[in-house]
Amino acid sequence: MSPKLNTYWLSAVMLCALLLCALGAPVGDSPTDSPEAGDTSGEEEVEPNDLLNNSEVWDLILGATKRHENEFENEFHNQVKYEFLDEYKISSLPERCPYTNFTKEDCLKRLVQGVQIYTVLLRHVEKEYPNSLICAEVKSNSGRLINVIKHKMKNPEQVTALTSSQEVQLLKDLDNPNTFHRKMTAHNILRQLHYFLLKGKRAIAKRERSRGSTAKEGLGIFQIL
Repeated sequence: MSPKLNTYWLSAVMLCALLLCALGAPVGDSPTDSPEAGDTSGEEEVEPNDLLNNSEVWDLILGATKRHENEFENEFHNQVKYEFLDEYKISSLPERCPYTNFTKEDCLKRLVQGVQIYTVLLRHVEKEYPNSLICAEVKSNSGRLINVIKHKMKNPEQVTALTSSQEVQLLKDLDNPNTFHRKMTAHNILRQLHYFLLKGKRAIAKRERSRGSTAKEGLGIFQIL
């Protein structure tokens, strides 16, 4: 190969590396996990059918919780507005996964921890509404969702189960002598669970789309060269 051709290929490789760096894709043996918050590098590209946000268990649970607003309005015959549930604060509700400035791994960890907490809080719902089909459907699928999310984590062992004392405290914080207050709290748990899972699913989808787009752009550059 002539020196001129060698120079051409060397320039092409260097240009490709610079473009990949600009896209945020890992180059060579550089580390794939960035310490900067919100970075999604290092996440493996997966097929669409294997994406976490496409898992059917999400839709099974969200399909159940989506019915809650209608059931609430039927129970109170529209005399109590659904938004009124905001007045019944629950201090133990887990934080939602933000759309930005949060790594995918941290988001997955927060989702697992959140579902674990909601699984305990659902016992309060069962106590107030023992025949709730929504509650039964969610509980029957919550374990599956946790396993699906953990399967996507790099370090699932970092998420530990709640202790019995923690579970007791969560339920104790919800106790109230007023029957109406307890029922409103139960309804608010289902309402907040719906938004927790809905926002979490969207946050994961955003990260999976972002990773897929970066990988395709990098591949396109190699093909051009």
